[in-house]
Amino acid sequence: MKPAPFEYAAPTTLDEALSVLSRGDGDARPLAGGQSLVPMLNFRLGGPATLVDLNAIEELAFIEPTADGGLRIGAMTRQVALERDPSVRRAAPLLAEAAPSIAHAQIRTRGTVGGSLAHADPAAELPAVLLALGARVRIARRPRDGESDGRVERSLPLEDLYLGPFFTALEPDELLVEIAVPGLRPGEGTAFEELARRSGDYAIVGAAARVWLRADGACEEAAVSLINAGPTPCLLEDAAATLRGVSPTPERIEEAAVAAAEACEPAADMHGSEAYRRHLARLLTTRVLLRAVGRARERVA
Repeated sequence: MKPAPFEYAAPTTLDEALSVLSRGDGDARPLAGGQSLVPMLNFRLGGPATLVDLNAIEELAFIEPTADGGLRIGAMTRQVALERDPSVRRAAPLLAEAAPSIAHAQIRTRGTVGGSLAHADPAAELPAVLLALGARVRIARRPRDGESDGRVERSLPLEDLYLGPFFTALEPDELLVEIAVPGLRPGEGTAFEELARRSGDYAIVGAAARVWLRADGACEEAAVSLINAGPTPCLLEDAAATLRGVSPTPERIEEAAVAAAEACEPAADMHGSEAYRRHLARLLTTRVLLRAVGRARERVA
């Protein structure tokens, strides 16, 4: 099939893009990498009146280290940059570890970080990984009636972006423009793993973990997120709470993995039953937590 007719805009600056979106009466869609949106248009699963192509906006494509050891990532940064940029490997090795599992290399050269987050696919790797890292997103729009001139921006934790399957807190005239990733602290370790039928396929289930250990070996902070194990990308607070304030022994890690398997909401399909996916959630959570704890111990000051 072919997409329904639409107007096409190709702004070269962020302000131009926001202006087009503000005039769209809620029926304009931004086009980033297009790896999800274009197939949807071709199958007529969506039909915007205006398509706003962001690919010429160079100011949205960057990876910059921050003074606190973290990263600022522009929304139009290609996914392939996450596996190649040395600053990502230093500041957020979890991103570099997970990036090669995102679809195929050809898709990663076009797909964008911001596009993946805004698409809100619970089977995508980047939302889960960036949730585990405690990322925040910066969102921009043009002023509305009664507001002073100038760009209007807001920042929120990534977990607050997701409201439902493929549904986010972004308003029709807003753009996700930047992702802020905290730096890896001494005593902090991360890990990622997923299981897919073939390389490049969506994961049947995947897991990401971050663990921060105190000098005495107890867990100060933890985060666990799962891929394709519920209706939205989400953190599993019950699993993380099991580890906080105690030494992350294998027994405690197993408790956390059980909590993750119980808290997730996997849907059965042709690739696996709900019970099988819960089993994978438990298994993969155990694996990533064990690796994250091991890496954290290597970094304890």
